[in-house]
Amino acid sequence: MSSPTTFSTTADVAADSFAGQLRLATAEHWDASVHHRFIDELFAGMLSDEVLARYLVQDYQFFDAFVAMLGACVATTDSKPARLRFAAQLGMLAADEDGYFQQSFAELGVPASDVDSPELAAPTAEFIAQMWEVARSRDYADLLVVLVIAEWLYLDWGQRDLPLPEEAKHRGWIDLHRGEDFRAWTQFLIDELNRVAPPLESDDGARLVARWKRIVAIERAFFDAAYSS
Repeated sequence: MSSPTTFSTTADVAADSFAGQLRLATAEHWDASVHHRFIDELFAGMLSDEVLARYLVQDYQFFDAFVAMLGACVATTDSKPARLRFAAQLGMLAADEDGYFQQSFAELGVPASDVDSPELAAPTAEFIAQMWEVARSRDYADLLVVLVIAEWLYLDWGQRDLPLPEEAKHRGWIDLHRGEDFRAWTQFLIDELNRVAPPLESDDGARLVARWKRIVAIERAFFDAAYSS
C-alpha cells in the first residue's frame, strides 16, 4: 500500500495515485500559479482595483459552465453519497460565491455590461470551452479532472501561510478558497478522481492526462491575463 503524500499541506494524496502523479508532472505551471504575482498582491492587500476587477469579471464567466459540470456529475456518478455531495455544492455556489462576486462588482464599480458580456481573454475562452466539452461529454472522470484542478490549485494558494488582508474585496476571495470546508470538498474530488480514473497507460488515461496538462497551463495563463490591458 502506498503511503500518503501531503502536497503543500492541503491534501492527502498518494504520490503514485492518478491525481498525485499528474500533480507532480505539472509542478512547474502549478507552482507558478500558486505563487503568482496576483496571489502575492492579493494577500498583501496591494492588488489594484483595475487588476482585481479584470480578474473577477473573467472568472465570473466560468460560473454557468461550472454549475453545468456539477450538474453533470450529479447525473453521471455511480455513487449515491457523491451525488448528494455534488448537489450540496451547487447550493453553496449560489449562496456564497455568487454573493461575493455581486458585492465586489458593486464596490469596484464594474458596469453590468462588463459583467454580463465582457470581451473574453484567450485563457478564459479556452477554459470555458474545455468546461462545456466535459459537461456535455457526461464522462465522470473527465469532469473530475477539470474540477480537481480548478479546486485543488485554488486551495493550494488559498492556504498559503500569509497574513490575511483587511479589505473584504481581497480577503473574501481568499476566504472562499481556504478552510476546512473547502479543503474537505477538494479532498472529496481528488478521492473520487482516484477512485474512477483509468490506468495512466490506457487510451482513456492518456486522454485525461492530456486534459489535465492543458487545464493546468490555462490556469497559469489566466492569472497572467489579469495584468493584460
